[in-house]
Amino acid sequence: MVADGDKAPDFELPTDGGDAAKLSRLKGKPVVLYFYPKDDTSGCTMQAKDFSKLAPEFRKAGIEVIGVSPDSTESHGKFRRKHDLTIKLAADADKTVAAAYGVWVEKSMYGRKYMGVERATFLIDGKGRIVRSWRKVKVPGHAAEVLTAARELGK
Repeated sequence: MVADGDKAPDFELPTDGGDAAKLSRLKGKPVVLYFYPKDDTSGCTMQAKDFSKLAPEFRKAGIEVIGVSPDSTESHGKFRRKHDLTIKLAADADKTVAAAYGVWVEKSMYGRKYMGVERATFLIDGKGRIVRSWRKVKVPGHAAEVLTAARELGK
């Protein structure tokens, strides 16, 4: 599991736009990397819409926002179109990036245990270090909190 101050694990993941999100290509630019369990579910939709609504503010601050889930690029494309999302969505189908960041975890629902993505966000500085992380994220107000922290990074 990665912690604040650690070098962020590099990754290259396909996006629904047909290109790839690669952390090392963004060197010199702060990145908000947020992991979410599944496209088009209530909490994940609210989170993606919140980040999309604040996307112009993140861009103005020079910060790239990337959402990551195990869903396919096709699923991401449908999700983006259905909800007019403006942030980059990357597909981690084999869950290797989620595992590298320590967010592919055992979960429990109604007494049943299963593996899944823990909702988490990482603020990565332009040198590739994790400046701040949020784990077991509660969606309401989260995107705004991340924006505030990201703006502080730029000062």
